[in-house]
Amino acid sequence: MPRPRPAADIRWVPAPPQRTFVRSPAIASNGTPAIQWREQARSQLAGGTFDLLIVGGGITGAGIARDATLRGFSVALVERDDFAGGTSSRSSRLIHGGVRYLEHGYLKLVFEASRERRTLLRIAPHLVRPLQFTWPVYNGSRLPRWKLRAGLALYDALATFRNVGRHRGLSRDGVIAAEPALKRDGLKGGATYWDAATDDAALTLANIIDARNAGAVVLNHAGLQSLIFERERVVGALVRDELAGELVRVRATVVINATGPWTDALRRMEDPSAPAAVLGTKGVHIAVPSDRVGNRAAVTMLSPVDQRVMFCLPGTDQTIIGTTDTHTDARPSEIRATRDDVQYLLDSANGFFPSAKLGPRDVIAAWAGIRPLVYSGNTGDPASASREHAITTGPRGVIAISGGKLTTYREIAQQVVDAAALQLGRSGHPCSTAEVPLQGAERSPVFGQLFEPIIEGRPWTLSDATHAVEHEFACTLTDILVRRTKVAFSSRNHGIPAAPRVAAAVARHAGWDTAECARQVEAYRTEVARLFTVDD
Repeated sequence: MPRPRPAADIRWVPAPPQRTFVRSPAIASNGTPAIQWREQARSQLAGGTFDLLIVGGGITGAGIARDATLRGFSVALVERDDFAGGTSSRSSRLIHGGVRYLEHGYLKLVFEASRERRTLLRIAPHLVRPLQFTWPVYNGSRLPRWKLRAGLALYDALATFRNVGRHRGLSRDGVIAAEPALKRDGLKGGATYWDAATDDAALTLANIIDARNAGAVVLNHAGLQSLIFERERVVGALVRDELAGELVRVRATVVINATGPWTDALRRMEDPSAPAAVLGTKGVHIAVPSDRVGNRAAVTMLSPVDQRVMFCLPGTDQTIIGTTDTHTDARPSEIRATRDDVQYLLDSANGFFPSAKLGPRDVIAAWAGIRPLVYSGNTGDPASASREHAITTGPRGVIAISGGKLTTYREIAQQVVDAAALQLGRSGHPCSTAEVPLQGAERSPVFGQLFEPIIEGRPWTLSDATHAVEHEFACTLTDILVRRTKVAFSSRNHGIPAAPRVAAAVARHAGWDTAECARQVEAYRTEVARLFTVDD
């Protein structure tokens, strides 16, 4: 494939070998064990009144915290689990314009997402990289070649022709040259186009670290217990540090509900009669050995099962297949893949890569997340539901966000902080998050130290584990192996055999004794079972 012609404001950076995404060495927790920086954070949370209290440490809450602190507001952020512990670590890991949204007429969303993709490629080249997709077209496809080309031409236009590269039509031979393992029977041709990929949890954490370095007080594993009311307004919250077992009263002029799938639960703390604002849909992904699939880059597919748009995405030595899009009433903490979900993804991939002959035994990992879409009363076809967002203010002043997507988190954060500034009665500084690079960008493209790997053949080392504890707010072994690294996703055993060695390596930095190391390993086993068990 030819190298793309970069747009004027995007520097094209080839993907570095093996380790694609990197974490910054920037000091986030002052190099102190978790117990010490958490004590400091609790003291700061209880010490005064903040301009903003953000509840939720996923990508949206993290983006809001960064934006607000860079504008000069005093900010506190609390997260009941780990930063990016929910949907923000279980996505397709794509920063994309949303080509499939064109079918449903969401042109404004595609335009905004394309603009944000360009912004993130510029401010976070160490975390967001260009990714080329091949879209094959077969006889009988609901999207014939002419319609695909027209749609991709519109996709380029909505990006104001400033994507990394423009789409290009492919003949049958061109598709085979790009992706030789694709099914050839009935192949008519296709096209290539460009989007971008990221590490969702690392992108979230980069925003958290930037916010903290700019003055925000952040605390993970700190669950909201109740809201604090004065004269019919919410003026803070009672928060429990789950690791220390201590309660902290956090006072703030404005409280922001950025809890994603948990949004309605918090809204009803403010107003028990609040109607539903969030529609939960389940997205399931599986990882399989890439040499079984044979895809060279990213492939866009229309599932032979139901004609949904889905993807085969490249990893170091894995292919990620996803995603499903089905309505769910499951609690966010209990969402898991089912055998039917896994089989649907396997059947879809096998339909395009027939020599793969994938079966359940080929699945290295299967995981699920909940998309918190805006509730419209229609639960019929989740795939056609809007991915746009809504920002509302409750009767007692809590600002809540529903809907949205990973790609547009920065713009959502800007709008939320604008709304908060109106409540505060002061504008602060203008939003600067579209110009200020995310921490670590100056060290792009590679950060890492050549020490003992956690799992042989994988890019993460014991040095990464200790770095996560000292500088990236990791408080538990699960934080390290699921989100600071992707060890849990990278092997069939999810890194369980390596867990005791990692716990021992970080013990001094985390302040763990032998008994606590053993407890952390057992807690990690339990969390792995919760995350990756496939339900019947």
